[in-house]
Amino acid sequence: MSRKRLSVSDEPFLIVRSSASNPPAGAVIDDHAHEWHQLIYVSAGLIRVWTEAGSWVAPPTWAVWAPAGVRHGMRFVGASAFRTLYFRPDWWPDLPDECAAVTVSALLRALILRVTAQSALDRRVAVDTAIATVMLDEFRRSDAPPFTLPQPSSEPTRHAVALIAEGAPPSVTAGGLAQTVGLGVRTLERRFVAETGVTLGRWRRHRALLGALEQLAVGSPIKTVAASAGYSTSSAFVSAFRSLFGATPGRYFMLS
Repeated sequence: MSRKRLSVSDEPFLIVRSSASNPPAGAVIDDHAHEWHQLIYVSAGLIRVWTEAGSWVAPPTWAVWAPAGVRHGMRFVGASAFRTLYFRPDWWPDLPDECAAVTVSALLRALILRVTAQSALDRRVAVDTAIATVMLDEFRRSDAPPFTLPQPSSEPTRHAVALIAEGAPPSVTAGGLAQTVGLGVRTLERRFVAETGVTLGRWRRHRALLGALEQLAVGSPIKTVAASAGYSTSSAFVSAFRSLFGATPGRYFMLS
């Protein structure tokens, strides 16, 4: 399918625009925002998206929704096929106003690839309007996938998160983190649950497994990834990975 040739006069009638590129491993798109809603998707590879509120990891079976005006950055893990869509906000006023990971069904994937191949959807064209409607219906049906890592909001809890990001080993207890950030351990735990919806321990395990997903995507050995994620054996890591993502690492990347 050839890309449509668009002019300035077409702009008021466009309800979905698209962009396609093939970024190399490690490519970064710095903090930015769009006037249109964005559905961030890679049909191959893996992408990490972050905002002040949290971060998301998305393989080809998932995408990240970034509402208009929300600042976000991106990093591509491995060579990726970036196929992203932009939705005109005033055309669909009831879309989510917060970032989220969403399921990409086989139908939604096919429609994303079709739109990026033709460049845009025009409300004057009946088929284009129908495609946009079906895409958003698939989007609304999405399950909540396990790829979100919520960020805490207060200074002490953000300090704790920064220490973990800087490499505090899994053996560093909640008590050790609490002492470093100047809180009692119960206060830190209570604040963490209030600000993120999960305990500090669960947040750390989730973060480690999302990081493991990135390492596996670029071909790191299971044994190395397991140790990096804080697991003493590969089998324990595979069990935790399967519990979160629904498949063993080898099977997961076959599905993606």
